[in-house]
Amino acid sequence: MDLVDAVDAEGVVCAVGAGGKKSLLYALAGRVERAAVTATVRIPIFDEHVSRVVVTDDPATVVRETAEWPVGVVPEREREDRYRGYEPAEIASLADAGADAVLVKADGARTRRVKAPGDHEPQIPGCADVVVPIASVRSVGEPLDEGVAHRPERVAAITGRSVGDEIRAEDVATVLAHSDGGMKGIPEGATVIPLVNMADDAALVETAEEIAAGVHERADVPKVVVTSLKADDPVKRVVSP
Repeated sequence: MDLVDAVDAEGVVCAVGAGGKKSLLYALAGRVERAAVTATVRIPIFDEHVSRVVVTDDPATVVRETAEWPVGVVPEREREDRYRGYEPAEIASLADAGADAVLVKADGARTRRVKAPGDHEPQIPGCADVVVPIASVRSVGEPLDEGVAHRPERVAAITGRSVGDEIRAEDVATVLAHSDGGMKGIPEGATVIPLVNMADDAALVETAEEIAAGVHERADVPKVVVTSLKADDPVKRVVSP
């Protein structure tokens, strides 16, 4: 299945979690006919993944008038290596600006492979049509610590485990399906499509399918997508209930 179809990438699509948010957004940007890439949190410089990035207080006008797709819009270049994101309410102005999909990075994870959001996370706009909570299958078998998990103490609280314990497939499934994990802050009416990334070989795909089954046991979602997002053919499985 094509990645765009797998995650129903139409309208305002928000990526949260850890282990593939940026990879998902950039992969979708290259596949959606008219895509706008933006964020509600800090985002590393991503100019190479779009036709151009425009720093603007009026992102809707930029998207509406662009002839070059995909386009990136941000409010400020904060440092040499990153942009700031818009306030979530500002994303609503982009919903009807002419893009087929508005692709939004809606929280951060400091390059970790699994996370539980903080008190003020995620920053999902109320206009979101699709929310994709992400975790990496490569977190399984690793210790639940700061090297692998963003906010490991919160992951431990959600899963009933202890910091330092070995992460199991069921722990990743619990995080993705939990109201204080991947399901936190979902706007009313948004579709949630969890994604398990980094399934780069047959054994990892099998483990990712185990995670997907665990998500379906814990949450009412239409499907769980298993991916290797940096592969030419990124969708490895779509797991239905």
